[in-house]
Amino acid sequence: MWCSTSASRSRRGLALALLLAACGEGAPAERDAGALLPLLTREQLLDPAQCKSCHPKHYREWASSMHAYAAEDPVFRAMNQRGQRETEHALGDFCVRCHAPMALREGLTSDGLNLDQVPKHLRGVTCYFCHNAVDAEEPFNAHIVHADDTTMRAGIKRPVVTGAHGSEYSTLHDRNRADSSRLCGSCHDVVTPHGVKLERTFIEYQESMFAKSGPGFDTCSGCHMPGLPGRVAENAEKPTEERTVHEHLWPGVDVALTEFPDREAQRLAVECALGLHTRIKSVRIGGLSELIVEIDTSAGHSQPSGTAQDRRLWVELVAYDERDQVLFESGRIADGEREQKDPDEPGYDANLTLYRDWMYDAEGKPVHMFWEAEASDAYPDGYASLLLPAQASPTEPHSLEARYRIFDLPRVARVSVRLRMRPIGMDVLEDLVASKDLDAKVLKEMPTFTLHGTAVEWSPRDGGDLTLNWPEALECPTSYRCLLEPASADCEIGED
Repeated sequence: MWCSTSASRSRRGLALALLLAACGEGAPAERDAGALLPLLTREQLLDPAQCKSCHPKHYREWASSMHAYAAEDPVFRAMNQRGQRETEHALGDFCVRCHAPMALREGLTSDGLNLDQVPKHLRGVTCYFCHNAVDAEEPFNAHIVHADDTTMRAGIKRPVVTGAHGSEYSTLHDRNRADSSRLCGSCHDVVTPHGVKLERTFIEYQESMFAKSGPGFDTCSGCHMPGLPGRVAENAEKPTEERTVHEHLWPGVDVALTEFPDREAQRLAVECALGLHTRIKSVRIGGLSELIVEIDTSAGHSQPSGTAQDRRLWVELVAYDERDQVLFESGRIADGEREQKDPDEPGYDANLTLYRDWMYDAEGKPVHMFWEAEASDAYPDGYASLLLPAQASPTEPHSLEARYRIFDLPRVARVSVRLRMRPIGMDVLEDLVASKDLDAKVLKEMPTFTLHGTAVEWSPRDGGDLTLNWPEALECPTSYRCLLEPASADCEIGED
């Protein structure tokens, strides 16, 4: 459902907001009229910069996030441009519904091909898009309903009334309510025009034990918006009281590939998020000349998730002899190198363990681009998967094994194992460069992450099998928060 907007509707919304503000809608028991700020119009609230003066911490985090970057991302733009051309514009608003939703709803774009002409504050996933939402009608393709008024919703049950805008509690925004995951899931599950369930993060979450076990971290925002003590709003006349303030950076997998605010903080946050959940559980000898690596995830969804047809997560395993000469290797992929090669190509790795989705067309042939994916007799879902599954129950096994036949196993002195990941595979990027939709220089910006906590050294002489007992909470290797808040009490001011 798309909520239309008109000048008359905006005027009615403004008049209503003025009335509600005067009546103290959403106010706490006591209301300090001296703390009131000038009422913002709906048009002003559409601009995230208007939020900056009262919510500087939230604004800086959002401005560094992939939500803010969603419509600037050159890979998104390249895919949308190519998809519109190859489908003869039948793709329509499919991509911009999530990548530039307010530009679409304000009638400033219909297909995302003119985003350079759209005001910057209406690109990406904005503050208003999330905080004015009142319902998520369908759990996919951004079926989000807005009030289109001047009230901003959040998970604060007794919001302070400042007068800048109406404030209202909403279960859709309360990280301690299961209802809040519907708001995230509406954009993070995607069904293509051919009916292929392209992104299934919300479905994966719903099938996991995290959706069934209780409040708090078991919701999407409970995990992806960690809380720290602070103030929700900074007001020179009357700052709000201290409470738990939730981070608005949402690190996942993707990172900015062009100049963008706080890119280094964003990348460090992604490295932290990835390493907290996906881990090597054990390394052991199996049958004759066989080495087994067991891997699982503690995330509330599969790994990788989201656009799993584009993600690349793989095991890198290198076995050395006593002289540190390589006896066996798999997954040793250089920066910028394609992850998966054809059997007749140089460097083909027959032992590669790669976690991802593979898409197929109506004839069952492999394809790179999502608009080509269709159901077939061979692939009724339009894709095939090898993903680390989220745990469905506390007692249900959910790890996967990577098996390697090493004929020189008796000569192995040590083994190095790592999990490595790229947000988007080099084959997808090379395909977009070949079609002239993506600048080749973007390929050099695609990072290869080594998941923190997954680099393991093992020797068969150390006593046989290696079983890793990870703590429930791993610490990030670097504090990305100090790059966003260098003056924080937990950071050294001026430290390099």
